Amino acid sequence: MAIVRIEPNLRGDTRRVAIVLSRFNPGIGEGLLSSALRALREAGVTDDRITVVTVPGALEIPLALQRLAQSHEYDALVALGAVIRGDTYHFEIVANESAAGVASVQLEFGVPIGNGILTCDTDAQAETRMAAKGGEAALAALELANLLDAIDDR
Repeated sequence: MAIVRIEPNLRGDTRRVAIVLSRFNPGIGEGLLSSALRALREAGVTDDRITVVTVPGALEIPLALQRLAQSHEYDALVALGAVIRGDTYHFEIVANESAAGVASVQLEFGVPIGNGILTCDTDAQAETRMAAKGGEAALAALELANLLDAIDDR
C-alpha cells in the first residue's frame, strides 16, 4: 500500500477567518494585523470573509476566540497581540495564560487558531517580529483548516 501524503495547502478563497487583536501595545498590534491581512488576501481570502475584533489585552483574547469558535461561522481564527517583558512576574502570567487559553479553545472546538501573540523581552524585538509573525499566524491557521478538511475527506 502506498504512503498517503497530504501536502500543505494555503489557499483561502473559500475560507472565513476571524482575527482577535489585543489593543495593548497598539503599534505592534497594528503591524501584526497589517501582516496578517496581507497574507490572507494573498492567499485568496476576500475582505468580506474576514472579521476583525479587538480586546483590551492578551488575557482577553481566548474568550473572544471561544465565542467566535462557538458561532461556527469561521474556518480559522487568528490571535494577535504583544506581551513585552517588564520588571514583574506579570509577563510570565500573561504570556503563559494567553497561550494556554488559545490552545484550549483550539482543541475544544476543533477550529484552527494561528497564534500570533508575540512574547518578547523588548519593544525592539516585537517591532522586528511583527512584520512577519502576523502573516505567519494567519497562514498557519489557513493551512490547518485545509489540512483538517483533507483529513476529513479521506
